[in-house]
Amino acid sequence: MKPKLLIVSTSSMTDEFLAEIKDLYDARFAQAPEEQQKIVGDTWLHDCTALFCTGSIGVEQELIEGMPKLSLICCKGTGYDALDVSDLKKRGISITHGAGANATSVADQAFALILATVRHLPQLHAAVQEGLWATSRNLQPIVACKRLGILGYGQIGAEVAKRAGGFDMPVAYHNRRKRNDIPHAYHASPTELAKWCDILIVSTVGGAGTRHLVDREVLSALGPNGYLVNVARGSVVDTAALIDALNNRSIAGAGLDVVDGEPSVPEGLLNQPNLVMTPHIGGRSPDAAVITLELVINNLKAHYAGRPLVTPIPENDLVPPQAAG
Repeated sequence: MKPKLLIVSTSSMTDEFLAEIKDLYDARFAQAPEEQQKIVGDTWLHDCTALFCTGSIGVEQELIEGMPKLSLICCKGTGYDALDVSDLKKRGISITHGAGANATSVADQAFALILATVRHLPQLHAAVQEGLWATSRNLQPIVACKRLGILGYGQIGAEVAKRAGGFDMPVAYHNRRKRNDIPHAYHASPTELAKWCDILIVSTVGGAGTRHLVDREVLSALGPNGYLVNVARGSVVDTAALIDALNNRSIAGAGLDVVDGEPSVPEGLLNQPNLVMTPHIGGRSPDAAVITLELVINNLKAHYAGRPLVTPIPENDLVPPQAAG
């Protein structure tokens, strides 16, 4: 009998992934809330042992309660901040994520936002479209040699640092812990890092532990010539403080691929002349999607074979499969 797998992730999936999933597992899709409501209490759900979701969206507690045999949750992408990890660990449920799968894509997006924000590329494009070529040719800052601060030096941060080398940018970072395996200077707090850098990249994990890590104090330390770029989670930045900083020109500008409360965008962020926004697409590339789905398959296979998971979340205590049917 094939293991039962519930798929609630709404992300696009390749034909190859779907074919392999259907070959190996008794898979059901319940991507819409109404579909999930229909299967609560179903015998199939009661016997389901694995779940595939989007970690930044999570899964309704009612579904978890309806799956007493659930032993594995595979999260699409790096984030898993919408999951109650502590509760799931108590239930003996292992969790995996797409660690590093989209790091290259997100780092590309981060650098695109740096260039677009510092050089005002969207604003200049709009001016040309409006016939303002001659009057919009103002001097723009260069990116080369600017000091780059990386808040959260994981795989994405490392990829951003690589790109910074091509622009002769000095790099420093802040993490929960100092790393001895990288050459860059460590700053003991986000505020210290912001004081030092010209451009602050946010690439840390989301969740309660990093909520409003970039607050008024950090933005003030960044200063009127500093730029903020967030490719992590919207919750890491205090939105009200950022809106005030943009309105008051207490920072030079910001580039955001994420906002708190997305897909709704806070009104105060709209029509800001010194802000560039993209709709959380940093990790959305064909290359990253393929790698992410491969990790889901490989984690499922490892789990049901009783092998160590390929990409468990850092907090995860590996537990053996509760059921393989």
